[in-house]
Amino acid sequence: MKLQKLLMCALILGLFTTSAIEAQDAKLDTAKIEQLTGAKGAWNKSQTVFKVGFPRKEVKVTVDGTPLPPFMGLGTWAAFTPTKDGMVMVMGDNVLFQDEVNPVMSVALENGLDVTALHNHFFYDNPKVFFMHISGMGSAENLAKAVGKVYAKVHEIRDAHPTPAEDFGHAALPGKSSITAEPLDKILGVKGTAQDGMYKAVFGRTTKMGEDEFGADMGVNTWAAFMGSDDNAVVDGDFAMHEDEVTKVLKSLRKNGINIVAIHQHMTGDSPRIIFLHFWGHGKADKLAKAVKEALAFTPNS
Repeated sequence: MKLQKLLMCALILGLFTTSAIEAQDAKLDTAKIEQLTGAKGAWNKSQTVFKVGFPRKEVKVTVDGTPLPPFMGLGTWAAFTPTKDGMVMVMGDNVLFQDEVNPVMSVALENGLDVTALHNHFFYDNPKVFFMHISGMGSAENLAKAVGKVYAKVHEIRDAHPTPAEDFGHAALPGKSSITAEPLDKILGVKGTAQDGMYKAVFGRTTKMGEDEFGADMGVNTWAAFMGSDDNAVVDGDFAMHEDEVTKVLKSLRKNGINIVAIHQHMTGDSPRIIFLHFWGHGKADKLAKAVKEALAFTPNS
């Protein structure tokens, strides 16, 4: 009996050691990744992936009035895998509440991660839940540090305010809009459209589907619309971007305090592929226009 126990212990130790060696051979220090991300993980031998994550259970979410357990899709995760060129790739999905999205996005971008999508998974969820996808390439340590800072920001926000915010907290706009168009035309370099004290500028792009080219009037455009007053305005709109422009535009908008509310595609089969982001900002109209103009510099044929 004692011999059987010894053999069993040796077998378990051998399996554990083999798993650890396999992870090390894949240039993934799994213990270090857990330490740097602050999240527990699991090693998938067949896919050479180490995946960490945690359930968003500190805020109770309902969908259509029904409580939604984290098991039903409220799990944040990040997966690390070695690449053939000796690097490591991370991909992940962050379950976020509205007041977390933009602060967390800024942290991701500032630490070398790309943000590749932002969208919802549910209707009639309370509080509203968004999903922010990230990716990155580099050393396992640097990527794990970046993911750890993303997770730390989430925890920081919720620790300070256990209940997600229900608005941006900005001053209310005047009841009637009175945006002055001419200064915005000058800043943005286009002749915009004015209506009922509001202002809108459109910047066309083109893409192809097969042999056919499509442009602004078919929806391939960047636009920005302003309402309120010159000193108290909001801007919302869309950026149409090539894939290699997304991170640059996001960094520019976030640096200037513009909130990102969605990142996704509007079409399939387009070449070059066009990615769209939707944004919302509050402040002086000219300052908001300058923020849009700065980001436009990264979409050069707009």
